[in-house]
Parts: sequence; structure tokens; C-alpha cells
Amino acid sequence: MDLKVYLKEQCACIDKALDRFLPKETELPHSIHKAMRYSVFAGGKRVRPILMLAACQAVGGDYGRAIPAACAMEMIHTYSLIHDDLPAMDDDDFRRGNPTNHKVFGEAIAILAGDALLTEAFKLISDPRFAGGCESSGLLAVIHEIATCAGSYGMVGGQVIDMESEGRHDIDLATVQYIHTHKTGALIKASVVAGALLAGAKGEHLTAITRYGEAAGLAFQIADDILDIEGTTEEIGKDAGSDQARGKATYPAVMGLAAAKEEAKSMMDEALRALEIFGAEAEPLREIARYIVQRRN
Repeated sequence: MDLKVYLKEQCACIDKALDRFLPKETELPHSIHKAMRYSVFAGGKRVRPILMLAACQAVGGDYGRAIPAACAMEMIHTYSLIHDDLPAMDDDDFRRGNPTNHKVFGEAIAILAGDALLTEAFKLISDPRFAGGCESSGLLAVIHEIATCAGSYGMVGGQVIDMESEGRHDIDLATVQYIHTHKTGALIKASVVAGALLAGAKGEHLTAITRYGEAAGLAFQIADDILDIEGTTEEIGKDAGSDQARGKATYPAVMGLAAAKEEAKSMMDEALRALEIFGAEAEPLREIARYIVQRRN
């Protein structure tokens, strides 16, 4: 398959749906809706929602039924970036090559825009008009999975340990792994698990998809750590070397650059092995796993 064409088509599908589901700038309050849309449409690759659609397809489902939940996942991801960029956290001026939300709208509106996106996400997932024929028990499982992976047992918990580890020299590999599997990996795992659940996946298929998500999520963040060192500001969308400058707890910092590259490849291989029970219908997931690790190319 041509991954570039696939990603472009799926990204366009997600963007069209996001434009439909998000409040319009013309709706009151104008400022908050403008801020929400500003960050959502700031040029993201839509990796998480595309993974959800691909996972739904991999287990034989109609990926169209996963589009609302996929959009909700992108809203949650965007909220996390808005808050992560705030002065109280990473204090970034740019995101995806554009001024960060608080630089454009101020800190108060940026905080509220993040809050609104998180809330809007669960409003969208739980809207019966967009359930796509999914049974209530299946939809409840999706909501539970996403909420768990977004909260203190998932992304938020990873962010906390990440901040508390910044600038310390006694951070071990287990701590870095905790940060990565929670701060970044949790939402990636939730994306593929939710997609599979929306298609009615159970048993070994759901287990395989879950393992794929765990391995691909860790590979994604390790690859990001490597890009922070080797990539350019244009490639990353924010200042290159910012992790090193802040003393972030990363795989290269703890185990060295070469070993981090090997670990990223090992996680990619593990993700691919998890998909061995699937046929050609899982090819998008396989190609995305390779892209995650090799995306500079």
C-alpha cells in the first residue's frame, strides 16, 4: 500500500469530520471556539484518529462508525498539547510551526480551550446519534478505555512524572518507560483498542490489537526523543533540542542514542508481531508502525 496516500486520505476524512463536529467560530462564545479550532486545525498528522480507523478496519469493522470517536480522540490529544505548552508546564512558544495557543489567545483562554476540547470529546463519543450501531455495552467500554488512558492512570499521570523528573540526574530506565507508556503511549493504545471495540473485537483479536498499541505507543515516543536530537526545528514543529535543554527524562538521555534507536526498532518489531494473526486488512497498522519509527524518511 502507498502509506502517504492512505494517510492523506484519512487525514482529509478526519479533518472534514472535525470541522463538522467542532463548534463554529461564529457561535458564542466566539473567543473559546476560535481558540479550540485554532489548535485542532494547526496542522496535526492525525496519527491517533487514523490508528483508530485502521484498527476498526483490521478486525473487520466499518471504519466509518469509528469516525466520531476518532475525532474525539484528536480533541483530547489537542487539549493535552494546549496545556502542555503553557508556561506552567513546558512553556513552548511554537507547536507544529505555529505560535502556541496561549501565545495567540492568552493563558486563560488557552486553559479553557483545553478544558472545552476534553469535555466536547466525551460529549461526542456519548452522543447516541453517532453511535454507529454500536451496542451500549461496547460504547461504554470505549468511553471507559479512553477516559482511563487520558487520566491520572494514563496521560496525565505520565505528564506528572515527566515534570517531576525534569532536570534530575538520578532517573532510571523504569521511570522513563513509565513516562513514555503513560504520557504518549496510553492515548495511542486507547486509539487502537477503541477502534477494535467499535468493530466488536473480542478474545485474541482484541488482545493482539492491545499489544500492538502498547508497542507502537512506546516506539512513537522513543522516536520523538531521537527526533529532538537529530531532527530540525522544521521537522519537529518546535525548537529542536528542547528536551535536552530542559533536562527531560528520555530514552537517549538514559541509555544513549544508539541504544534508543535499537529499542525503537525492537518495539516496532513487537508491534508487527502482534498483528501476525491478521491478514491484509491490518496492512495500514503495519505500515503506520514502520512510519512511526522511520518518519524522517
